[in-house]
Amino acid sequence: MASRFRYNATTCKYEPHFVTGKVLRNRVLIFLTLSLALAIGGYSYGVKYIASIDEILLAEENQRLQIEWDILHDKIADTHAKLATLVEKGDNNYRVILDSEPLDSSIREAGIGGSEKIDVKQLEQYPLVLKEYRVVERLKHQLDVELQSYDEIASIYEQKSMMWAARPAIQPVSNKTLTHLHSTFGERLHPLLGYVRDHKGLDFTADTGTPVYATGDGVIKTAYFSGSFGNVIFIDHNFGYETRYAHLSRFNVARGQRIKRGDIIGFVGSTGLSGGPHLHYEVLYKGLQINPINFFQRDLSNKEYEKLVEEGSKYREPLD
Repeated sequence: MASRFRYNATTCKYEPHFVTGKVLRNRVLIFLTLSLALAIGGYSYGVKYIASIDEILLAEENQRLQIEWDILHDKIADTHAKLATLVEKGDNNYRVILDSEPLDSSIREAGIGGSEKIDVKQLEQYPLVLKEYRVVERLKHQLDVELQSYDEIASIYEQKSMMWAARPAIQPVSNKTLTHLHSTFGERLHPLLGYVRDHKGLDFTADTGTPVYATGDGVIKTAYFSGSFGNVIFIDHNFGYETRYAHLSRFNVARGQRIKRGDIIGFVGSTGLSGGPHLHYEVLYKGLQINPINFFQRDLSNKEYEKLVEEGSKYREPLD
């Protein structure tokens, strides 16, 4: 093996020079040693400073999971805030309006942690995951309770709506056609019989044939002729309420008919023991007559209501 050329003074030429023997062996050993050292050093550096493909993929997966974890955490916090708003509206708005007691806090806390969907022992080595799992389980329970609470609120609202629609709440004779309101309620001298007798309603003076309106939803309990009331209608409104409309000239409904507030049920007249065309109107609650004037304010503004009471007090003498 020629590694270099040397000048030969005898031949006056450059001749190949061969490394042999011990020199060659030493050089080969030095080369192999350096090569091995470089290989070991490169491997060590690569292991220490250069990540493998699996490690790179694992790092990317960890980063993705961290992003998803942060998003999940934000969603949990947002759900907590929305749940708090639902609780506030349910207890302090809707239930107050519906005259219902707020949901007891013990109901919202009951049963939390009682049903595990997974084996939590598997998560004990991951305390952060276990903690968030507990939070989500608690949140799910509270949401289920709140959904049931809103179902109850909807049921209460439906019942209350029926009651509000049935409760007498308007005048049976429109102010536009009303001549006078006689607000005498209680004992008084009967204008035709000449002795003191209870007057358990209000008298609305109006022309014969003036429409008479149902003051709440209900069912016509009876529509017949009475010797004292003349043509009279009884309406059963349920929820303990009943109204009576007397001295009508004629009926516009029949017994058993369902009616809505504002429906025309008859017309003003002067039948029975009556001193002139008018409507005698009564409101009963649980079988007892109460002053109907207390039910008109829903149909009138404050000023109109006050004026109605003032005008009614001017005409103290009843017509029946």
